[in-house]
Amino acid sequence: MNARTDSALLQNHNAMSHHLNNSHLDALEEETIFILREVAAAFERPALLFSGGKDSLVMLKCAEKAFGAGRIPYPLLMIDTGHNFPEVTDFRDFRAKELGANLIVRSVEDSMARGTVRLAHPGESRNVHQSVTLLEAIEEFRFDALIGGARRDEEKARAKERIFSHRDSFGQWQPKAQRPELWTLFNTRLQPGEHFRVFPISNWTELDVWQYIDREAIALPSIYYTHKREVVDRKGLLMPVTALTPPREGETVVTRDVRFRTVGDITCTAPVESTAATAADIVIETLAADVSERGATRMDDKTSDASMEKRKKDGYF
Repeated sequence: MNARTDSALLQNHNAMSHHLNNSHLDALEEETIFILREVAAAFERPALLFSGGKDSLVMLKCAEKAFGAGRIPYPLLMIDTGHNFPEVTDFRDFRAKELGANLIVRSVEDSMARGTVRLAHPGESRNVHQSVTLLEAIEEFRFDALIGGARRDEEKARAKERIFSHRDSFGQWQPKAQRPELWTLFNTRLQPGEHFRVFPISNWTELDVWQYIDREAIALPSIYYTHKREVVDRKGLLMPVTALTPPREGETVVTRDVRFRTVGDITCTAPVESTAATAADIVIETLAADVSERGATRMDDKTSDASMEKRKKDGYF
């Protein structure tokens, strides 16, 4: 077999891989668009949870395709801890304005002012207290469905979640109250005070998300890509050095090339070392990763009191 034949075979292989990859992404996108339209048809007061993170931006892109730019039929809702990365909240505001979407922001700090959230100490992470603020927002606006960007590959508590997840009148998840989802048929009937959490990208993986971001050229907050940042090594994670997360006694501050795989509260979200400057670069890194994004970057998932399972039962996830 000569060099010309080898080259032709390689080109054919690459073309076939590209076609299969696009077919896979097309199928995921089609499923997500179907679910987003189902929510619009089945519920009176839905909202799309929008943090400005990559998963919610992928959902927003699918919502644009489902309904058309500037025609998304439900508001965007963010529960802000007050400790979010400014690059993310600035991008959240920019993207919502660009789409002409109605952005609703409710803050944990407001719940603290009302006395419905009390911190054990000033340095306590506010992340676990988002449940209270979210349930207050549901009651305030009488939302009957909240669309979230959770994926089953992220964490074990999410792996067993339905796409349409029923919540009782206290906003809590009850395993025995979940409905079957056979043949893509969803039972969306509710009793007064109940609501659903809906997860349209449940079947996507982190790799799917990045391949879709690359294919669709979806803009993201800059901290998803490589940048230099001061960090310290804390319990095996690289914690960013900020006014909220200063170095502790005995910790050495170093400057590293890092990026964030997931974004959340500054006090519990860690970057990873990376020189990936584009979505295509991150696809290659993700192929080699052997730890989930939350396992590699979220301090709050490593403690039982703040576990995803507990937050799920308390009404946040």
